[in-house]
Amino acid sequence: MAKHETPLLDQLESGPWPSFVTDIKRQAEKKPECWDILGVLELSYKERITHWKHGGIVGVFGYGGGIVGRYVDLPKRFPGVEHFHTIRVAQPASKYYSTANLRQMMDLWEKHGSGMTNFHGSTGDIILLGTRTENLEPFFWDLTHDMGQDLGGSGSNLRTPANCVGQSRCEWSCYDTEEACHHLTMHYQDEIHRPAFPYKFKFKFSGCPNDCVAAIARSDVSVIGTWRDEIRIDQAGVKEYVAGNYPANGGAHSGRDWGAFDIQKEVVDLCPTECMWMEGDELKIDDKECTR
Repeated sequence: MAKHETPLLDQLESGPWPSFVTDIKRQAEKKPECWDILGVLELSYKERITHWKHGGIVGVFGYGGGIVGRYVDLPKRFPGVEHFHTIRVAQPASKYYSTANLRQMMDLWEKHGSGMTNFHGSTGDIILLGTRTENLEPFFWDLTHDMGQDLGGSGSNLRTPANCVGQSRCEWSCYDTEEACHHLTMHYQDEIHRPAFPYKFKFKFSGCPNDCVAAIARSDVSVIGTWRDEIRIDQAGVKEYVAGNYPANGGAHSGRDWGAFDIQKEVVDLCPTECMWMEGDELKIDDKECTR
């Protein structure tokens, strides 16, 4: 039975999409402290202010990062979240997991915390939401000794580097993003775990200019793969594409009639450095002007 009346939050269950409110209510049947999460959020919606105090310093012995302190400013009213710290666990390169590893992680979090998670933070890391201070060291021991995994970065340190799937699954990757990410993660362990910077700092590795890991938007050092030497053009392929013999966007637009493909309008004119042009039925590129 619900511990708090939550009419505002209940509205978020009425739409066509999955609701985090429903998820938290389900988890609260096993972890009663989750009812207080809903109570705090309902009060914040009603009063339009946060009831989480400034984080404060909390962590595990020897580390300055990896734990984000969370304390509610109404502990008597919401005792279940008097302490509700966030733990950041470093993700593997490309975020590859086995189901066995995920089950072990969830069992560990049910044992020491609320069971609520976020996969993943915008920086990376598995985000484990909600535990008390006295549970931090036991969780850290089990994580490192039983699972062989480590905390990620938080605060004013090097945040856990992240990468796209790279050459492990993508034909467009121009370099081994997993190797680069893993190497720098291991090299900068001290900077990840012990904050020494005035502000956070991030590396991200994308294998090609598609930038699937959003390195440009979400990092301080963006390592983005690109080609070497001059751009090679398949002129026969260009002719087939212009003639409409190749389906636009790999066939994703099938069933929609947007008219004939216009290479001048849809490709050449969209080049930000205006380095492309057509000579008859051949595509030309001024390589020194291409920023890719």
